[in-house]
Amino acid sequence: MKTQVGIVGAGPAGLLLAQMLHRAGIDCVLLEAKDKEYVIERVRAGVLEQGAVDTLRDVGVGVRMDAERMEHDGITFAFGGEHRYVDVKALTGGRTVSVYGQRDVVKDLIAAREAYGEVKWECPVTAVTDVTSDTPKIHFTEDGEEKVLECDYIAGTDGFWGPCRKALPPEKLHTHEFVYPYSWLGVLADAPPASHIVIYANHENGFALQSMRSPTVSRLYIQCDNDDSVDNWTDEQLWDELDLRMDQGTGYKNNRGKITAKGITPMRSFVCETMRHGNMFLAGDAAHIVPPTGAKGLNLAVADVRVLAAGLTDAIKSNSDALLNDYERICLERIWKTERFSWWVTTSFHRDPAASEFERKIQLATLDTLTSSEAAATSFAEVYAGLPYAH
Repeated sequence: MKTQVGIVGAGPAGLLLAQMLHRAGIDCVLLEAKDKEYVIERVRAGVLEQGAVDTLRDVGVGVRMDAERMEHDGITFAFGGEHRYVDVKALTGGRTVSVYGQRDVVKDLIAAREAYGEVKWECPVTAVTDVTSDTPKIHFTEDGEEKVLECDYIAGTDGFWGPCRKALPPEKLHTHEFVYPYSWLGVLADAPPASHIVIYANHENGFALQSMRSPTVSRLYIQCDNDDSVDNWTDEQLWDELDLRMDQGTGYKNNRGKITAKGITPMRSFVCETMRHGNMFLAGDAAHIVPPTGAKGLNLAVADVRVLAAGLTDAIKSNSDALLNDYERICLERIWKTERFSWWVTTSFHRDPAASEFERKIQLATLDTLTSSEAAATSFAEVYAGLPYAH
């Protein structure tokens, strides 16, 4: 088997890359280890930057998104006994964020892919070889048979645990990781959001977040210990704790309903600065992880894919490697700015169990500055709505 670009992993990064390459007239094969339903049903991010919304429209998968997305002009911060609103749209000259779940983004991209091609579902990759040659190869299993896909280029969009980053030689691997001393306990609930605006809460008991997946489904989180378990929390205890942390003396209460899913998400930051080795390129979660605070994971993947798709198009159509040769530098500049933003938002709202009272006071002063200074609020809003794209 031969193709121009072999894509490992049919998450949002891989599917978006396939869509962009198709529109550029470039052949690609998309391999995914899991089945289609598993990929669609993974519960992930739900907030899209302005640029991500525009990108999905530009590649022809924005019709359902525009019909169903919930556009947010700003964000509410709850701390120190009050709720304070930051008007992102006004501070950024009209840019907003939209709530539209990753599972819906994936559904739309799969439908687009299936209109002209296929995803090879349940085809786990067993090895990636010859990546420094002109004919890198992907070894995979399909229907129990071992096969080899020969490519001009390989895109590793296979997530944090995928095989592509693991195929990098240890001496070439340059990574950074930070593990936070807390996790998120998240729930999906059949309850209308009590606020149409996302709320981030800083409370003595820890962080809390009110978000949504639709006008009738709430997505809510509380900070918990890293060794906590969902079995330690009854539904009533969760609702009570969410109300306590978000109230801040304002009388705010969440709308309660049936909790349909619970899960604990560890918090970590990770960057693999080796995003290219030979003719293999990493994008999305294969190269970086951000804590979910700030909702930057999917958005950062979109930025990677835009650069990679443009670089591959130049290389294949115009025989120019200039953009591909600059891929790491361009992506890492945005990645580190986004990692800083995600780290800052995370550490500003969560209670580190080892933090002193001095550090607690600094937290509150930071949030007060953010919400009382137009310059500080603008700095936040510009990154929250999305940094400009390099390509």
